[in-house]
Amino acid sequence: MNETALDTLRDTRDSHREINWSLNHITLAGLHWPAERTNNNPPVLLIHGWLDNALSFARLAPELAGRRDVYALDMAGHGHSGHRPPGQGYQLMDYVGDLAELVETHFGNAPGGRVDLVGHSLGGIVNVLYAAAFPERVRRLVLIDSLGPISRKPEELIGQLRKAINKRMTGSGKPVVYPDIAAAAKAREGGMIPLSPQAATMLVARSMKPSGEGFVWRADPRLRHPSMLMMDEAQVMACLEKVVTPTRFLRAEKGLLASRPELVSRTNAIAELDLITVPGGHHCHLDGDIGPVVDAVRGFLDDAE
Repeated sequence: MNETALDTLRDTRDSHREINWSLNHITLAGLHWPAERTNNNPPVLLIHGWLDNALSFARLAPELAGRRDVYALDMAGHGHSGHRPPGQGYQLMDYVGDLAELVETHFGNAPGGRVDLVGHSLGGIVNVLYAAAFPERVRRLVLIDSLGPISRKPEELIGQLRKAINKRMTGSGKPVVYPDIAAAAKAREGGMIPLSPQAATMLVARSMKPSGEGFVWRADPRLRHPSMLMMDEAQVMACLEKVVTPTRFLRAEKGLLASRPELVSRTNAIAELDLITVPGGHHCHLDGDIGPVVDAVRGFLDDAE
Protein backbone atom coordinates (compact mmCIF):
# COMPACT_ATOMS: atom_id res chain seq x y z
CA MET A 1 0.00 0.00 0.00
CA ASN A 2 1.06 3.59 -0.64
CA GLU A 3 2.49 5.07 2.58
CA THR A 4 0.46 8.29 2.30
CA ALA A 5 -2.74 6.30 1.99
CA LEU A 6 -1.68 4.10 4.89
CA ASP A 7 -1.13 7.16 7.08
CA THR A 8 -4.59 8.47 6.20
CA LEU A 9 -6.17 5.11 7.01
CA ARG A 10 -4.38 4.96 10.36
CA ASP A 11 -5.61 8.46 11.20
CA THR A 12 -9.23 7.66 10.35
CA ARG A 13 -9.12 4.34 12.23
CA ASP A 14 -8.01 6.23 15.32
CA SER A 15 -10.99 8.58 15.09
CA HIS A 16 -13.85 6.35 13.97
CA ARG A 17 -15.56 3.13 14.97
CA GLU A 18 -17.42 0.43 13.04
CA ILE A 19 -21.19 0.43 13.38
CA ASN A 20 -24.08 -1.75 12.19
CA TRP A 21 -27.74 -0.85 11.76
CA SER A 22 -30.37 -3.60 11.63
CA LEU A 23 -33.29 -2.93 9.31
CA ASN A 24 -36.30 -5.16 8.66
CA HIS A 25 -34.75 -7.07 5.76
CA ILE A 26 -31.05 -6.22 5.80
CA THR A 27 -28.21 -5.08 8.05
CA LEU A 28 -26.27 -2.06 6.94
CA ALA A 29 -22.72 -1.29 8.05
CA GLY A 30 -20.84 1.95 8.33
CA LEU A 31 -18.39 4.13 10.20
CA HIS A 32 -18.98 6.64 12.98
CA TRP A 33 -16.85 9.69 13.74
CA PRO A 34 -18.23 10.85 17.13
CA ALA A 35 -18.67 14.47 18.12
CA GLU A 36 -15.94 15.75 20.40
CA ARG A 37 -18.46 17.43 22.67
CA THR A 38 -22.17 17.27 23.40
CA ASN A 39 -24.23 19.60 21.23
CA ASN A 40 -27.64 19.96 19.62
CA ASN A 41 -26.46 19.64 16.04
CA PRO A 42 -28.17 16.97 13.93
CA PRO A 43 -26.04 14.03 12.85
CA VAL A 44 -24.53 14.00 9.37
CA LEU A 45 -25.09 10.95 7.17
CA LEU A 46 -22.61 10.47 4.32
CA ILE A 47 -23.73 8.28 1.41
CA HIS A 48 -21.18 7.05 -1.13
CA GLY A 49 -21.35 6.39 -4.86
CA TRP A 50 -21.84 3.26 -6.94
CA LEU A 51 -19.30 0.48 -6.16
CA ASP A 52 -17.62 2.64 -3.51
CA ASN A 53 -18.02 2.30 0.26
CA ALA A 54 -17.97 4.31 3.50
CA LEU A 55 -14.23 4.98 3.15
CA SER A 56 -15.08 7.21 0.21
CA PHE A 57 -15.39 9.79 3.02
CA ALA A 58 -12.19 8.81 4.86
CA ARG A 59 -10.76 12.29 4.35
CA LEU A 60 -13.90 14.43 4.48
CA ALA A 61 -15.62 12.87 7.51
CA PRO A 62 -12.94 13.73 10.12
CA GLU A 63 -13.07 17.34 8.95
CA LEU A 64 -16.81 17.51 9.60
CA ALA A 65 -16.72 15.76 12.98
CA GLY A 66 -16.04 17.60 16.19
CA ARG A 67 -19.17 19.74 16.36
CA ARG A 68 -21.44 16.91 15.22
CA ASP A 69 -21.69 13.12 14.95
CA VAL A 70 -20.74 11.96 11.47
CA TYR A 71 -21.76 8.61 9.99
CA ALA A 72 -20.66 7.12 6.67
CA LEU A 73 -22.89 4.36 5.35
CA ASP A 74 -22.10 1.29 3.26
CA MET A 75 -25.15 1.01 1.02
CA ALA A 76 -26.72 -2.40 0.51
CA GLY A 77 -24.47 -4.68 -1.52
CA HIS A 78 -21.42 -2.48 -0.86
CA GLY A 79 -18.61 -2.59 1.69
CA HIS A 80 -19.52 -4.52 4.83
CA SER A 81 -23.30 -4.19 4.43
CA GLY A 82 -25.59 -7.10 3.66
CA HIS A 83 -26.59 -8.19 0.16
CA ARG A 84 -30.12 -8.36 -1.22
CA PRO A 85 -31.72 -11.83 -1.14
CA PRO A 86 -31.61 -14.11 -4.21
CA GLY A 87 -34.08 -13.05 -6.84
CA GLN A 88 -33.81 -9.38 -5.97
CA GLY A 89 -31.66 -6.68 -7.50
CA TYR A 90 -30.47 -3.20 -6.59
CA GLN A 91 -33.18 -0.83 -7.72
CA LEU A 92 -32.70 2.87 -7.01
CA MET A 93 -35.90 3.26 -5.03
CA ASP A 94 -34.93 0.39 -2.73
CA TYR A 95 -31.90 2.43 -1.64
CA VAL A 96 -34.23 5.34 -0.87
CA GLY A 97 -36.37 2.96 1.17
CA ASP A 98 -33.29 1.76 3.07
CA LEU A 99 -32.36 5.34 3.92
CA ALA A 100 -35.89 6.16 5.06
CA GLU A 101 -35.96 3.14 7.37
CA LEU A 102 -32.47 3.89 8.68
CA VAL A 103 -33.35 7.48 9.59
CA GLU A 104 -36.73 6.56 11.09
CA THR A 105 -35.43 3.60 13.09
CA HIS A 106 -31.99 4.71 14.20
CA PHE A 107 -31.98 8.52 13.98
CA GLY A 108 -35.55 9.31 14.98
CA ASN A 109 -34.36 10.93 18.21
CA ALA A 110 -31.92 13.29 16.49
CA PRO A 111 -32.26 16.97 17.48
CA GLY A 112 -35.37 18.28 15.81
CA GLY A 113 -35.96 14.82 14.33
CA ARG A 114 -33.75 15.76 11.36
CA VAL A 115 -30.41 14.81 9.84
CA ASP A 116 -27.98 16.49 7.47
CA LEU A 117 -27.31 14.48 4.31
CA VAL A 118 -24.15 14.53 2.19
CA GLY A 119 -24.12 12.32 -0.88
CA HIS A 120 -21.65 11.62 -3.66
CA SER A 121 -22.80 10.40 -7.09
CA LEU A 122 -25.34 7.58 -6.52
CA GLY A 123 -25.45 8.56 -2.84
CA GLY A 124 -26.47 12.07 -3.85
CA ILE A 125 -29.23 10.68 -6.06
CA VAL A 126 -30.58 8.60 -3.17
CA ASN A 127 -30.37 11.57 -0.81
CA VAL A 128 -32.17 14.01 -3.10
CA LEU A 129 -35.03 11.57 -3.67
CA TYR A 130 -35.32 10.96 0.07
CA ALA A 131 -35.31 14.69 0.76
CA ALA A 132 -38.07 15.17 -1.81
CA ALA A 133 -40.22 12.48 -0.19
CA PHE A 134 -39.43 13.24 3.47
CA PRO A 135 -38.52 16.94 3.72
CA GLU A 136 -39.36 17.05 7.43
CA ARG A 137 -36.45 14.68 8.12
CA VAL A 138 -33.68 16.61 6.33
CA ARG A 139 -32.24 19.89 7.60
CA ARG A 140 -29.50 20.41 4.98
CA LEU A 141 -28.58 18.54 1.80
CA VAL A 142 -25.19 18.47 0.07
CA LEU A 143 -24.77 16.87 -3.37
CA ILE A 144 -21.21 16.13 -4.55
CA ASP A 145 -21.01 15.84 -8.34
CA SER A 146 -24.59 14.58 -8.30
CA LEU A 147 -27.89 16.21 -9.26
CA GLY A 148 -30.68 13.70 -9.67
CA PRO A 149 -31.07 10.29 -11.33
CA ILE A 150 -29.73 9.38 -14.74
CA SER A 151 -32.66 9.66 -17.13
CA ARG A 152 -33.69 7.79 -20.27
CA LYS A 153 -36.10 8.77 -23.03
CA PRO A 154 -39.55 7.10 -22.76
CA GLU A 155 -38.98 5.22 -26.01
CA GLU A 156 -35.90 3.58 -24.46
CA LEU A 157 -37.88 1.98 -21.61
CA ILE A 158 -38.53 -1.41 -23.20
CA GLY A 159 -35.00 -1.77 -24.51
CA GLN A 160 -33.68 -1.05 -21.01
CA LEU A 161 -36.10 -3.58 -19.52
CA ARG A 162 -35.08 -6.28 -22.00
CA LYS A 163 -31.39 -5.72 -21.34
CA ALA A 164 -31.87 -5.88 -17.58
CA ILE A 165 -33.96 -9.06 -17.68
CA ASN A 166 -31.49 -10.80 -19.97
CA LYS A 167 -28.66 -9.96 -17.59
CA ARG A 168 -30.67 -11.18 -14.61
CA MET A 169 -31.22 -14.54 -16.36
CA THR A 170 -27.60 -15.01 -17.48
CA GLY A 171 -26.15 -13.91 -14.14
CA SER A 172 -22.74 -12.55 -13.25
CA GLY A 173 -19.44 -13.90 -14.45
CA LYS A 174 -16.78 -15.63 -12.39
CA PRO A 175 -15.21 -13.24 -9.85
CA VAL A 176 -11.67 -12.01 -10.44
CA VAL A 177 -9.21 -13.20 -7.78
CA TYR A 178 -6.35 -10.82 -6.97
CA PRO A 179 -3.13 -12.08 -5.36
CA ASP A 180 -3.11 -9.22 -2.84
CA ILE A 181 -4.82 -5.95 -1.92
CA ALA A 182 -2.19 -3.92 -3.78
CA ALA A 183 -3.07 -5.65 -7.06
CA ALA A 184 -6.76 -4.89 -6.51
CA ALA A 185 -5.95 -1.25 -5.76
CA LYS A 186 -3.96 -1.06 -8.99
CA ALA A 187 -6.95 -2.39 -10.92
CA ARG A 188 -9.23 0.17 -9.23
CA GLU A 189 -6.93 2.99 -10.30
CA GLY A 190 -7.79 2.30 -13.92
CA GLY A 191 -11.51 1.72 -13.46
CA MET A 192 -14.39 3.40 -15.27
CA ILE A 193 -13.70 6.49 -13.16
CA PRO A 194 -9.89 6.53 -12.62
CA LEU A 195 -8.46 7.26 -9.18
CA SER A 196 -5.02 8.16 -7.89
CA PRO A 197 -3.07 5.35 -6.18
CA GLN A 198 -3.77 6.95 -2.79
CA ALA A 199 -7.54 7.19 -3.30
CA ALA A 200 -7.79 3.71 -4.81
CA THR A 201 -5.90 2.23 -1.88
CA MET A 202 -8.21 3.86 0.66
CA LEU A 203 -11.36 2.56 -1.05
CA VAL A 204 -10.05 -0.93 -1.73
CA ALA A 205 -9.14 -1.45 1.92
CA ARG A 206 -12.88 -1.88 2.64
CA SER A 207 -13.86 -3.40 -0.69
CA MET A 208 -12.03 -6.75 -0.58
CA LYS A 209 -12.42 -10.09 1.18
CA PRO A 210 -10.19 -13.20 1.26
CA SER A 211 -10.99 -15.99 -1.20
CA GLY A 212 -8.77 -19.04 -1.44
CA GLU A 213 -5.23 -17.83 -1.97
CA GLY A 214 -6.21 -14.30 -2.92
CA PHE A 215 -8.86 -11.60 -2.59
CA VAL A 216 -12.14 -10.81 -4.36
CA TRP A 217 -14.47 -7.81 -4.31
CA ARG A 218 -16.98 -7.73 -1.43
CA ALA A 219 -19.52 -5.87 -3.55
CA ASP A 220 -22.48 -7.92 -4.75
CA PRO A 221 -21.90 -8.69 -8.48
CA ARG A 222 -25.54 -7.84 -9.14
CA LEU A 223 -24.66 -4.19 -8.56
CA ARG A 224 -23.31 -4.22 -12.11
CA HIS A 225 -26.59 -5.41 -13.62
CA PRO A 226 -28.59 -2.81 -15.58
CA SER A 227 -31.56 -1.14 -13.93
CA MET A 228 -34.91 -2.49 -15.07
CA LEU A 229 -36.68 0.85 -14.96
CA MET A 230 -35.27 4.38 -15.22
CA MET A 231 -36.99 7.76 -15.02
CA ASP A 232 -37.38 10.07 -17.97
CA GLU A 233 -36.23 13.68 -17.62
CA ALA A 234 -39.73 14.98 -16.86
CA GLN A 235 -40.01 12.60 -13.91
CA VAL A 236 -36.57 13.63 -12.62
CA MET A 237 -37.55 17.28 -12.81
CA ALA A 238 -40.80 16.59 -10.98
CA CYS A 239 -38.81 14.98 -8.16
CA LEU A 240 -36.29 17.82 -7.91
CA GLU A 241 -39.09 20.38 -7.80
CA LYS A 242 -40.35 18.69 -4.61
CA VAL A 243 -37.07 19.38 -2.76
CA VAL A 244 -37.61 22.22 -0.28
CA THR A 245 -34.53 21.49 1.84
CA PRO A 246 -31.69 24.05 1.60
CA THR A 247 -29.29 22.36 -0.81
CA ARG A 248 -25.69 22.90 -1.86
CA PHE A 249 -24.54 21.34 -5.13
CA LEU A 250 -20.77 20.88 -5.52
CA ARG A 251 -19.96 20.63 -9.21
CA ALA A 252 -16.48 19.21 -9.83
CA GLU A 253 -14.59 21.07 -12.56
CA LYS A 254 -13.56 17.78 -14.16
CA GLY A 255 -16.45 15.69 -12.87
CA LEU A 256 -19.15 13.69 -14.62
CA LEU A 257 -21.65 16.56 -14.63
CA ALA A 258 -19.39 19.33 -15.89
CA SER A 259 -20.88 19.37 -19.40
CA ARG A 260 -24.31 17.76 -18.98
CA PRO A 261 -26.90 19.72 -21.02
CA GLU A 262 -29.66 19.19 -18.44
CA LEU A 263 -27.58 20.67 -15.60
CA VAL A 264 -29.00 24.20 -15.79
CA SER A 265 -32.64 23.14 -15.73
CA ARG A 266 -32.01 20.70 -12.89
CA THR A 267 -30.18 23.35 -10.88
CA ASN A 268 -33.12 25.72 -11.31
CA ALA A 269 -35.62 23.04 -10.29
CA ILE A 270 -34.56 23.01 -6.62
CA ALA A 271 -35.89 26.17 -4.99
CA GLU A 272 -33.21 26.63 -2.30
CA LEU A 273 -30.10 25.44 -4.13
CA ASP A 274 -26.74 27.12 -4.40
CA LEU A 275 -24.01 25.89 -6.71
CA ILE A 276 -20.31 25.89 -5.93
CA THR A 277 -17.71 24.75 -8.43
CA VAL A 278 -14.77 22.94 -6.85
CA PRO A 279 -11.51 21.70 -8.39
CA GLY A 280 -10.95 18.05 -9.14
CA GLY A 281 -12.74 15.14 -10.73
CA HIS A 282 -15.72 13.00 -9.80
CA HIS A 283 -14.11 11.96 -6.47
CA CYS A 284 -13.20 15.53 -5.52
CA HIS A 285 -14.04 14.76 -1.87
CA LEU A 286 -11.45 11.95 -1.71
CA ASP A 287 -8.81 12.50 -4.39
CA GLY A 288 -6.25 15.30 -4.49
CA ASP A 289 -6.72 18.61 -2.67
CA ILE A 290 -10.06 18.29 -0.91
CA GLY A 291 -9.74 21.59 0.95
CA PRO A 292 -12.33 23.43 -1.19
CA VAL A 293 -14.81 20.59 -0.69
CA VAL A 294 -14.25 20.58 3.07
CA ASP A 295 -14.78 24.33 3.27
CA ALA A 296 -17.93 24.20 1.12
CA VAL A 297 -19.54 21.34 3.04
CA ARG A 298 -18.55 22.40 6.54
CA GLY A 299 -19.47 26.02 5.93
CA PHE A 300 -22.91 25.09 4.63
CA LEU A 301 -23.66 22.85 7.60
CA ASP A 302 -22.30 25.40 10.09
CA ASP A 303 -24.47 28.17 8.63
CA ALA A 304 -27.59 26.29 9.72
CA GLU A 305 -26.56 26.13 13.38
